[in-house]
Amino acid sequence: MSKTNLTLLALFFLLVSCSRTPDSAQATTAQTTSVAVAEAKLADLNQNLTLTAEFIPFEEVDVMAKVSGYVKKIYVDVGSRVAEGEVLAELDVPEMRADLTRSEADIKRRTADVTHARDELRRAQSGFDMTHITYERLANVVRTRPGLIAQQEIDDAHGKDLIADAQVAGARSTLLAMQEQVNVAAAELDRMKAMYSYTKVTAPFAGVITKRFADTGSMIQAGTASQTQAMPVAKLSRNSMLRLILPVPESAVPFLKIGNKVAVRVPSLTRSFDGRVARMTDKIQTGTRTMDVELDVPNPQLILVPGMYAEVDIGLSERTAVLTVPVTARAEEGDHTVAYVVNAKNQVEIRRIEIGLETENLLEIRSGLALGELVVVGNRGGLKQGLAVEPKKVKVGGV
Repeated sequence: MSKTNLTLLALFFLLVSCSRTPDSAQATTAQTTSVAVAEAKLADLNQNLTLTAEFIPFEEVDVMAKVSGYVKKIYVDVGSRVAEGEVLAELDVPEMRADLTRSEADIKRRTADVTHARDELRRAQSGFDMTHITYERLANVVRTRPGLIAQQEIDDAHGKDLIADAQVAGARSTLLAMQEQVNVAAAELDRMKAMYSYTKVTAPFAGVITKRFADTGSMIQAGTASQTQAMPVAKLSRNSMLRLILPVPESAVPFLKIGNKVAVRVPSLTRSFDGRVARMTDKIQTGTRTMDVELDVPNPQLILVPGMYAEVDIGLSERTAVLTVPVTARAEEGDHTVAYVVNAKNQVEIRRIEIGLETENLLEIRSGLALGELVVVGNRGGLKQGLAVEPKKVKVGGV
């Protein structure tokens, strides 16, 4: 082979090797995989149970009339705010007015009878005093001068004395009977006044009128028994304090105590309000394995409305300054929980980890990781022990 051919052959192999050098470099670059990682950090963790419930009034009642009658005047309407004892409506009951007038007249008549009986007692007492003095004088004469006065005269005087004494006793009994009749009439008058006072229907507590059932002229039946179908005058709701009845799972019951303060979120208002655990049924419902817990939520400005939905977080566990990673860093291999760690050489290490408290975004790491280490939080497909990767820090769940 000539020298020229050898030179051309060497030049050909040089060109081929140069043309393959970029492909080899690209292959080497392609072997380095980019992965999303997050740093293991210290954080405070709180495990909460979120429950939802509907606000109900602290008190709500259908205001009934105690007596039957026609609505003479109604002073409230839906949405009216009333104070305790405020008059909601007045009823017209003509026959009750007549009964009240008759009772007042009856007590006046019986009072006059007492006055007459007292006069009769004084008259009888005066007559007794005279006959008794006469008898005592005659009896004294008989003792000092026997035989001066006939025995018949003494007996007559004694008989008149006894009759007068009996008349006094009878007058006293009549007076006592008349006084008792006055007391009975006074009690009846008080009863009639009390019944007549029920013609004014008042609010049993301060609140808001949520419904009005009657109008002027409506006939209202007395709501004196639960069996009657009497029509209420209005529905009154105490909304200055509201209740939340939470169905708390059995596992969370030990974390609640009477008096605990909780934050109550109202999504429709995008606000939170202060609440307090006020009452517990202290009984687990076997069907749902929950216990009803009542919260009191003050509402002095009436911002909250019964029927609104609220969310309450119940704190179950709390950890302070513990090592955490995003929940997406957890992986499962067989029966073990692992994390894909990118070490200082940018190589993947698959490590077993022990998980503690878990929240919506973070995991507590009890063992297997150190502060500041990087864990893979993205796609782990194709990753294996010792693989060289290019870590890129990302934020997951705000972490």
